[in-house]
Amino acid sequence: MTHEKTRAGNGSGDLLVETQGLTKRYGPRITAVSDLSLTVERGEVYGFLGPNGSGKSTTLRMLLGLVSPTSGTARVLGKKPGDPASLRKIGAFIEAPSFYPYLSGRDNLRALACYSDVPPVRVEEVLEQVKLSRRARDTVKKYSSGMKQRLGVAAALLKDPELLILDEPTDGLDPKGRADVREIIRNLGRGNRTVLLSSHLLSEAEQICDRVGIVREGKMVAESRVDELRRHEGLILRAEPLEEALRVARWLPGVERAWADDETLRLLADPGIAAEINGGLVRAGIRVSELRPAERSLEEVFLRLTEEREAGVDAGENAEANVPAGEDLDR
Repeated sequence: MTHEKTRAGNGSGDLLVETQGLTKRYGPRITAVSDLSLTVERGEVYGFLGPNGSGKSTTLRMLLGLVSPTSGTARVLGKKPGDPASLRKIGAFIEAPSFYPYLSGRDNLRALACYSDVPPVRVEEVLEQVKLSRRARDTVKKYSSGMKQRLGVAAALLKDPELLILDEPTDGLDPKGRADVREIIRNLGRGNRTVLLSSHLLSEAEQICDRVGIVREGKMVAESRVDELRRHEGLILRAEPLEEALRVARWLPGVERAWADDETLRLLADPGIAAEINGGLVRAGIRVSELRPAERSLEEVFLRLTEEREAGVDAGENAEANVPAGEDLDR
């Protein structure tokens, strides 16, 4: 992980976002979000992860008071979603940002600042934060997709919010654009600001998030610190001779299973007994060159938890295809 994990997951109980049983239905057959419970602690970067159509954007809209839940409860900054007192402390970026194309980036932000009763000095500060100062005089129609996304983040930062909600901020960008936006979010997460980030890109979560919640078909299937989700699963062993090491390892105390994997051995065992395993192999005349914990990647966890049904149709896609006219549903 490239991001310092020094703030969140400390069990402080200082929750900026908390939901219990949050549910959104469209008619009797379509459920976009089902019995969702999540918590976002002050000062953390929280990754809200799931495939497209899994209910992420619908959830964020409910947290902002843009969509009313069918059932369940939510508290954002201690208030009900949409409460004016809490909205003043929230900056949000939901789906693709919209700006006046013939105004400059700076003038678009000035207009927003005036509407939001934000001091004009904040415009220059946020332009600097998202690295758009040099292009601030250019009209938005000349901006690349990545620059427009950065301008959207700048708009969300205008009020100097306690809570920043970003919905797929790197969606549709090329690798350079994704890297630029990711760096901005990483820098924002180093201070006291709390970031709630929805994404289907695992690289983002691994690089910038402290904790993640993984949703599938509108349901929370896992919520944990990133390092806990990628928890150790056994040991990886390099030794010679390999076949003899495999034979010995199978009989060592604490080893539930051992098998060959190319030029290494995989041991299903508690990483805490690695020293005992190493000692047993050495006493048997095995030359051990490597013995380390085996970790799952976050991608492996994500794919396992969000595996599509055998029919190959995600419930979110069903909902999107059948949502009543005039209703807004998650992508």
